[in-house]
Amino acid sequence: MAPIPPPPGHPDEAPAAYVGLTAESAERRAREHGWRTVRSLPPGAIITMEYREGRLNLEVEGGTVVRCWAG
Repeated sequence: MAPIPPPPGHPDEAPAAYVGLTAESAERRAREHGWRTVRSLPPGAIITMEYREGRLNLEVEGGTVVRCWAG
């Protein structure tokens, strides 16, 4: 049986670089830099906590990213 390859991971980029950007420009930049999934969330949103390689979470308030994390 062939070995299962490891997941591709996520881009070598600090998520903090997205804080302060507009939600639209942050999503566009994330996709251009190789994030497979980009999730925009309002502050205090109830979310599942499973970790997903290649996913970038953006907490957006008033159209601006106020917090960002991978997974």
